[in-house]
Amino acid sequence: MSRLLMIAGRSAAFVAAMTVLCAAPAGAQTPTKTPVKSGAYKAPRTVDGQPDLQGIWSSATIITLERPAELANVAVMTPEEAAAYERKVAERNNFDNRNVDSNTDVSRAYNDAWWDRGTKVIKTRRTSFIVDPPEGKLPPLTPEAQARIAARAEALRVKCLSGSCSFEFNAPMRAADWTEDRSPAERCIVWPTSGPPMMPTAYNNNYQIVQTAGYVAILVEMVHDVRLIPIDATPHLPSKVRPWLGDSRGHWEGETLVVETTNFNGRVNFRNTTASMHVVERFTRTDAETLTYRFTVEDPQTYTRPWTAEIPMWRTSGPLFEYACHEGNYGMEGLLAGAREVEKEKK
Repeated sequence: MSRLLMIAGRSAAFVAAMTVLCAAPAGAQTPTKTPVKSGAYKAPRTVDGQPDLQGIWSSATIITLERPAELANVAVMTPEEAAAYERKVAERNNFDNRNVDSNTDVSRAYNDAWWDRGTKVIKTRRTSFIVDPPEGKLPPLTPEAQARIAARAEALRVKCLSGSCSFEFNAPMRAADWTEDRSPAERCIVWPTSGPPMMPTAYNNNYQIVQTAGYVAILVEMVHDVRLIPIDATPHLPSKVRPWLGDSRGHWEGETLVVETTNFNGRVNFRNTTASMHVVERFTRTDAETLTYRFTVEDPQTYTRPWTAEIPMWRTSGPLFEYACHEGNYGMEGLLAGAREVEKEKK
């Protein structure tokens, strides 16, 4: 009975948070005025006295998780280097440029108007999201992970449809024998933007945060997931319960919302991680227009050490629009039909 009551309580909190999202997109609770103090920035407070993280925030940027080879020896760019890099990436990312080979031209099915991955470097001018290890690269893989990845790659090479590669994961797609052979992103289940950790992608890199006394709700623009995070010392779910986005629990440490997530199901496969992944996120208002999002990933079955990344998000007026992932989407039908045609050709 107590379990049912707990679930009912969470459901009521979810309804309350969603009511607030619909009623007041820019801020569910009226913030109090922040006294002016010297030193580190102090966020406005909600009526409950919490640091006010509410609003719509964007993580769109040309910076990537790992430091690119072209910037291998540059941890932080100068303003001049940043401006030059922005021009270079803008030219390289211009999908309206058809002066390319035929394979690249076909891969540019979306023209440039459809992309919203950002045009600027991040506020800190770092050349990678990863801040630890300091070289801006993921740590070495464990021998177990290397073997697991090699086995997966071999299976994909055998079954992969010719020329078909996953743009979001930069890896060959599995053959379309059935819908479950496609990635969770293609099936509109979950995207890298949903997290945790919440990573920028090709477009729809916006998040709306709403706070109540016992919960923080994060509405993810892509696939419109909602992360409902208890901040009232609620214990984690039993280990056998493993949601797509894991099981998140939050608490406040001064100006920072700290969110710990466990109970992953291992099917999202973020950067080759397993169900043993453990993520700690830190959300901090570092000035009036910036929400600094920092996270640490630990998975002893994949990486030889934990690693940490930081993404400065900037305030945007929005609004967020519903992302109807499957509406008018004939991709899955075409992929399955194409796979059947390939099978006929091989007979």
